[in-house]
Amino acid sequence: MSNHLAVCEQTLRNYLKAFLLKGFESLAYRTIPGRPAKLTPTQKKELVDWVTAGPEAAGYDCGCWTTGLIQDLILNRFGVAYSVYYLAELLKNLNLSYQKARFVSDHLADVTPQQEAWDRQTWPEIQRLAKRKKALILFGDEVSFAQWGSLSYTWAPRGQQPVVKTSGKRRAYKVFGLIEFFSGQFFYLGQTDKFNAVTYQAFLRRVLRKTKGRPIILIQDGARYHTSAAMTEFFAQQAERITVYDLPKYSPNFNPIEYLWRNIKKQATHLRYFPTFDALVKKVHEKLQYFARRPKLILGVMGKYRKAASTATA
Repeated sequence: MSNHLAVCEQTLRNYLKAFLLKGFESLAYRTIPGRPAKLTPTQKKELVDWVTAGPEAAGYDCGCWTTGLIQDLILNRFGVAYSVYYLAELLKNLNLSYQKARFVSDHLADVTPQQEAWDRQTWPEIQRLAKRKKALILFGDEVSFAQWGSLSYTWAPRGQQPVVKTSGKRRAYKVFGLIEFFSGQFFYLGQTDKFNAVTYQAFLRRVLRKTKGRPIILIQDGARYHTSAAMTEFFAQQAERITVYDLPKYSPNFNPIEYLWRNIKKQATHLRYFPTFDALVKKVHEKLQYFARRPKLILGVMGKYRKAASTATA
């Protein structure tokens, strides 16, 4: 019988003994509980709060958490010793990750009155206007792709910092872009000229031709040439087709095309070597076309706006 079940005789005796003592209840599968957790749920929550507040709030004279520093924090606060190798897994399980910080201006509030007004009034107004006029909502911005490449995080053998060749040439390929809120359509125009009112108008005229008479609601940031006298005159001439809204100041996160640029840079220039400018242009256009053919990916970067639109519709 033990051979038939592929178990040893002692295991078979244990099964039989358990069945005689507990009946069919003994056949229920039970997971092995494993080693008990060193930290209680309350302590884990406290740990997340300490990490979120930063090492200075915990009394350390530095601004960056390392695994070793968190190991010391747990030992001092809770009297529990962890291996740094296991601790990394624990931190991941607590929804913490090792990531690069970003700057925020110390003179700005977390949410400015202009940003609050955009969320509560301007953006709902734009959606209502678009539905009434059957207009396209286009979020616009510009980006530069440098021939000397761009750096990013990557996996590599421990102790061997990745190196990327660079030509060192200070030349960049410049791209105007617009993404459409409802369809995910992507309009773009690459150039070597400067970003200014003349080149911006040339790009917008091209978009006007491609959209074949559809009304356009253009959402742009406050770059000088966006709001220059020349552009004010241009928008007045195109008032039948174009309605312009300027985003609040210091609000790049309000413009979803910023996230598209990050994705394109990640694929096009991060950790890549471009010996010639033509090589850069070719790679950038490959990635621009890749996203232009995939409107669902474009819609994906507009998660915040589309979620707000769904809520408003509901």
